[in-house]
Order: sequence, then structure tokens, then C-alpha cells
Amino acid sequence: MTGNDQGNVPSRQRKRFPGISSRAYEHPADRSALVALRKLTGFDTAFKALSGLLPERSLRLLFLSDSVRVSDAQFSQLNDMLRDACYILDLEKVPSMYVTQDPKPNAMCIGMDEPIIVVTTGLVELLDEEEMRAVIGHEVGHALSGHSVYRTILLFLTNLALKIAWVPLGTVAITAIVTALREWFRKSELSADRAGLLVGQDVQASMRGLMKIAGGNHLHEMNVDAFLAQADEYEKAGDLRDSVLKILNVLPRSHPFTTVRAAELKKWSESRDHQRIMDGHYPRRSEDKDTSVTDAFRESAGHYAETVRTSKDPLIKLVGDIAGGAGDLAGDLGGRLRNRFGGGQGNGQGSKETDGEPGGGAADGKTGDGKSGDGQSEG
Repeated sequence: MTGNDQGNVPSRQRKRFPGISSRAYEHPADRSALVALRKLTGFDTAFKALSGLLPERSLRLLFLSDSVRVSDAQFSQLNDMLRDACYILDLEKVPSMYVTQDPKPNAMCIGMDEPIIVVTTGLVELLDEEEMRAVIGHEVGHALSGHSVYRTILLFLTNLALKIAWVPLGTVAITAIVTALREWFRKSELSADRAGLLVGQDVQASMRGLMKIAGGNHLHEMNVDAFLAQADEYEKAGDLRDSVLKILNVLPRSHPFTTVRAAELKKWSESRDHQRIMDGHYPRRSEDKDTSVTDAFRESAGHYAETVRTSKDPLIKLVGDIAGGAGDLAGDLGGRLRNRFGGGQGNGQGSKETDGEPGGGAADGKTGDGKSGDGQSEG
């Protein structure tokens, strides 16, 4: 499938994205956190220094000894897909990939120094070629984004929390870190789904793969539109109690719910951002060093504000209404203060007039808008 003298060439005609930065497909919530982390001097070095404490070497030996390494000689079709994915996303070094015996369909990208990709036999047997191509692209997207480092830490801390659970309060701090990492990782899964679509370039295959992960190998019994309708029903169904239950249900998970992933990916596939990438207009890795942390957080805040504005979830709508009400109240208060102090402009008290005017301006221009904006971002 990749018989070309120049190396890794896609098995069918697909667009390639030379030098593409992971910022092109990263979910805003995922991207702002990663940009901030990457800007910290020595951050990656400090994390890699933990490699002596983390079981990465043990994991590599385990997969090498008790799994099947994908190559030209073993699972050659998967090997072709892996090389295709790396070629399309311009990942120079092809990660090692293993197939491990597990009936549960799953895949992961782990590793501190070098990422390795692991897929289960359950996943290989469940998906067809195009669906599997999207999954492998998903994992290569994790590798390109550097997610494997944080995923390895999450696995290590999860196991550590279980081992020290008997120590009084010993697991509290670890649980807090694991919860935060899981929240970030759920967002990173949305990013990797987008990478999978860029590699497979077949949105229907991506949808089918997610449906099969949710409902098994009964594609003739399932329908993409009905599956996406479930996501809409899930978002807007119930009252505030259901909203709280949704939060409690998702907290222990490392992945978002499958219907939510499908709906998010479908929406992104129809967006201008996706079309621009397909047209060849996307950020390059060579520009990553010039990335602004402020811009990344601003985009993330804008995304959350838009989420609050358009969400059908009862709790998020309530938060949005409260935030909007607070902004209106602050704006109204600012206007009253401006009118109150501005009314003395003709009294000849120059110093008071000077003091009063900036106060009114700040209340109207910054405090009111700032509170409203903060409220939406927090939602």
C-alpha cells in the first residue's frame, strides 16, 4: 500500500499537511493549557526527569514481550496505515505500535521519551480499514501534540492512588491531580479526534468508528443521524439535577462520552477552521515558538463564552443567565455612578470633576464588561 521509492506515501490520494502544528486541530480548551505548559522554561525537561520514577521502561518491555509489534512482517496493513498517518501529519519519526490481546476496543499513546501506540485486538476486529485509519490518525495526533507524556503521568498517578489508598489522606492530593489531568485529557481526546479526521479525510468513517465503539459491530442496526440526535438529547435533557449527574458521571472517565465526541467532530468537520486546513492554510510548527499564551487563553475564553451562550444544558444555561444578569447589573450601576458624578461638572470644583470622570469611565467601560466577560468564561 505504500510502495513508493520516497517512503511513506498514503495508500490512496489524500491531502498532506507539511509542517503542520498541532495547534491547527487542537480543541481551544486543550490548546491553551498546552501552550502555557510549553512556554514554561524547562517544563518538558522537568517532566522527563521523572522518567526514572515512571514505569515507562517497564511498559515498553511488557509490550515487547507480551504483545505483537506492528511491522512489515506483522499486521502489515496496520503498519501501512501508521506510516500513512505520519506522512500526512508530517511526523518525522514513526512511533512503535503494538497490538495487545484485549477484547475491549481501546487504543492509547503513551511514553515520556518516545511515544508508543497500543491498540487492542478488540478494536482491530471491530473496525474496518477506513475506521481504523481514523483511529490510528487519532493516536498519531496525540503523539504530535505531546499528549503521550501527560497520558503516561495520568496512568502512573492512577495506579499510585490505588496503591496508597490505605494511607489516611494519602490519596487526596493524588486524586485532585488525577481529576485535573482527566479533565484536560477529555479535551485532548476531542483534539485527537480532529487529527484522526485530517488523516482519514472521511467524516462518515469517523462517525461509524465512534458508533461501533459505543454499540459494537452491528452497523446495520445503527444510524449516524439518530446517533447524533442522542448527543443533542443528552445535552438538553432533564433539569438541574440531571446536569449535576452528568458531571458526576463524566468525572471518573478519561474520555468524553461517545455521542458527545461524534457531535463535536461533526460540527468541526463543517466549520471554516477545518476547511481552511484542507485548503492548506494552517499554523506551522516552525511558528510555535512565536505563539502567544495570551492569544491562546483569549481563544479558549471565547470558546467557553460561546459554549455558554449556545448550550442547551440546564445548568450551563443558568450559569449563563446569572453571568449575563451580573454584567447587566454592573453596567447599570456604572451608568448610574457616571450620571451621579457627572452631574457636578458645572460646579467649578475642578479636582472633584477630574476625580469623578475617570471613575465613571472605569465603571462603564471596564468593570461592567469585564464582569460579564469573566462570568461567561467561567461558565
